[in-house]
Amino acid sequence: MKIHFAPLNVPLRRRLQTAAVLQWIFSFLVLAQCCLATFILLSFSAWWVAALLYVGWLWLDWDTPNRGGRKCQWIRRWSVWEYFRDYFPIKLVKTVNLDPDKNYIFGFHPHGVLATGAFCNFCTESTGFSSLFPGLNSHLLMLPFWFRLPFFRDYIMCAGLVSSSKSSLSYLLSRPQGGNVAVIAVGAAPEALDARPGALTLQLRKRKGFIKLALRHGAHLVPVFSFGENELFDQIQNPTGSPLRSLQDRLQSILGIALPLVKGRGVFQYSFGLLPHRKAIFTVVGKPIQVTASPSPSSEDIDALHEVYLEHLSELFEQHKHENGLQEDQHLTFT
Repeated sequence: MKIHFAPLNVPLRRRLQTAAVLQWIFSFLVLAQCCLATFILLSFSAWWVAALLYVGWLWLDWDTPNRGGRKCQWIRRWSVWEYFRDYFPIKLVKTVNLDPDKNYIFGFHPHGVLATGAFCNFCTESTGFSSLFPGLNSHLLMLPFWFRLPFFRDYIMCAGLVSSSKSSLSYLLSRPQGGNVAVIAVGAAPEALDARPGALTLQLRKRKGFIKLALRHGAHLVPVFSFGENELFDQIQNPTGSPLRSLQDRLQSILGIALPLVKGRGVFQYSFGLLPHRKAIFTVVGKPIQVTASPSPSSEDIDALHEVYLEHLSELFEQHKHENGLQEDQHLTFT
């Protein structure tokens, strides 16, 4: 394989963009393990008292990820996220105004390998979420497992990440004065195993839990489609039923996280590595679907609203696909 090396005269700004993405990849793939190792080392060192104090804090703070988290605007506004945004680049597009007196569920599609657009748009202010949607407070839902890891949990909560448990989502949607936005990558980890350039298949047919909670709390549903999300990494072919896919599905059921075998680019060469490709991400927030609260929604109510959601998502995709380089015969498929 011929390796395509980066030129030596790369502008400083592009180098900073690469560094910003590199630290994010590190945070996503390695930081949790580093935080756990640090805690273990503290526990068996002369600083064991600090570890003990943190355990006390952890006990007092254990339920915070299920109760709206603990957002830090200073971290969300770090200049590093502007370089992160410009690496791809990433753009957040509003189609209609949203009433800040209502609570919302943003269904984010597709999940992609690392839900890059979801993080940049809803866990940082680099694309101007607060300016585009004044009065709304965004929270990106993440697997509960990550909030059990010492130190790491505190860092990710600062960005607006909260647990994806039902109690966490219910807490956000039950805020009486409104203003909360729960962002859910609906396809979740299994959809990441299908994330490759050109993929337009979403795992949505059987995913109705967010619909049920929207009905229970009267939270409005907003479809969000992130064009370019699947273009960031190449993935080894793993069709359903293949030995590799069976192994990945098995590991996903055990660990709760997907383990896609992907290829991106490196820091000093463009042929392979774990950095995403420089592909534009265009995240479009659609118009809200009005939902009337129903404390005990029937299966028929859930199915009906689910179909409405799929229709709105398809319409959003069709309205914006041409400006993102897609052809007329390219459509979303739901499985």
